[in-house]
Amino acid sequence: MNVDVIVAGAGPTGLMLACELALAGVRTRILERRTAPQRDSRALTLHPRSLELMDQRGLLDRFLPLGRTVPGWHFAQLPTRLDFSALDSRHGYTLFLAQARTEALLAERARELGVEIRYGHEVVALSQDGDGVEVRAQGPGGVEVHSARFAVGCDGGRSRVREAAGIGFPGVDETLTGMLGDFAELDDDPAGLAAARAHGVLVAPLENGLTRLVCLDPERMRTPAREPVTLEEFRASLVRICGSDCGVADPRWLSRFGNATRLADGYRSGRVLLAGDAAHIHFPAAGQGLNTGLQDAVNLGWKLAAAVHGWAPPGLLDSYHDERHPVGRAVTENTEVQTLLAELTLVPQYQRPGAALRTLLDELLSIEEVNRRLAARVSALGTAYPPTDPGDDPLVGRRMPDIGLTAAASGAARVYELLHEGRFVHLDLAADPRSGPPVTGRGSRVTAVAVTERDGHPELEGVTEILVRPDGHIAWATRATDATARRDERHKALDAWAGTPS
Repeated sequence: MNVDVIVAGAGPTGLMLACELALAGVRTRILERRTAPQRDSRALTLHPRSLELMDQRGLLDRFLPLGRTVPGWHFAQLPTRLDFSALDSRHGYTLFLAQARTEALLAERARELGVEIRYGHEVVALSQDGDGVEVRAQGPGGVEVHSARFAVGCDGGRSRVREAAGIGFPGVDETLTGMLGDFAELDDDPAGLAAARAHGVLVAPLENGLTRLVCLDPERMRTPAREPVTLEEFRASLVRICGSDCGVADPRWLSRFGNATRLADGYRSGRVLLAGDAAHIHFPAAGQGLNTGLQDAVNLGWKLAAAVHGWAPPGLLDSYHDERHPVGRAVTENTEVQTLLAELTLVPQYQRPGAALRTLLDELLSIEEVNRRLAARVSALGTAYPPTDPGDDPLVGRRMPDIGLTAAASGAARVYELLHEGRFVHLDLAADPRSGPPVTGRGSRVTAVAVTERDGHPELEGVTEILVRPDGHIAWATRATDATARRDERHKALDAWAGTPS
């Protein structure tokens, strides 16, 4: 076979997945229909959980200097902000960074790891059997045939991979569209932009002196997303919305986007899997789409690598759908809610009750617990996967806190530093520094750490051992103090997650 895995699509999801696979020693090739990297940026944010994932792979220092951190975010553009800084994370903020930058940094990392990226190669057909997949792609020289053990569709809402695999994509067509424009010139009068913001226009400074404006115009919100946006239309919409065209000129990019919402029936069909927009599409409310795709990729990468290398325990690859499909559903549902809250203020007969509803919800957001819960959902810091056993510790499936610790062998570290190689991390929190490591026989799959000192954390009170998955979620935890009981639990958990010893 040419490679182990073919990834269709060199957007953020496909690039992140390729990085994860290559980090685990999987030969990976990306096929991208675009002839060059994306220049324009639909998405502009990396939310807290995505930043944690970059930290877990030692990549965060590449991203932070290029963006701008924002501690508060929004839900449906309500005035009261979601307070990400109040969440349990070292990265309680959104990083304002253009998607093109994110793609460029991930492409750089992918090439460092040996990933082959072929631009100008559009997937046109795919077939599979019990041994592998065959992908046909239209390239510069004609149709090429690529074979691999698995293929992953990260090729967007109109995914050819999803269609070829026969995976359904149910949902609803668009009923509302908005417009965005990236402008090199705006009115120098700050009052104009202040008025635009007051009337619901999103105003965001970009790189290279550009400013993005995003608006929903009641008179244009039923225009099909496929219809191009003109500068004249954008100006007229601004005048209707806020009384001024804000002096917009020299547009670098104009686009229309809609609220079509769909979720794939399944994230896996045999040797074909889906991630990112190929698996879920929705209105870009609260900037969750790109982030959800990155998190799909990190959940899938180590599991697919385990299948390629032959040590995956039964059901491990299927757990990708089991864990991420509910997340996709939750994101599509909360974006539909946000879209409805916006639409109610645009339709004349619903404007008064719509405004009252928004006022009520904004009051609820001022309640600390309500704000924290919704912030955890939008930031994805609240994502927890269901335990496989009813008797599992309550920590199982949740994110591992990035505590500082001192290891008997390697000195001081943070948990996320131990995840840089994409392996499981076993933390013996009740370690006897004179004893040997309790985890053996699994080669490079598990990093075993005997912890002599650690930061305090309320969730970890009384916990004696933890097995952290490569994606930073907790696979197993115990509070047992008896050495024999701990050993038996540990062996069972390692077999279930990290495979049997070599």
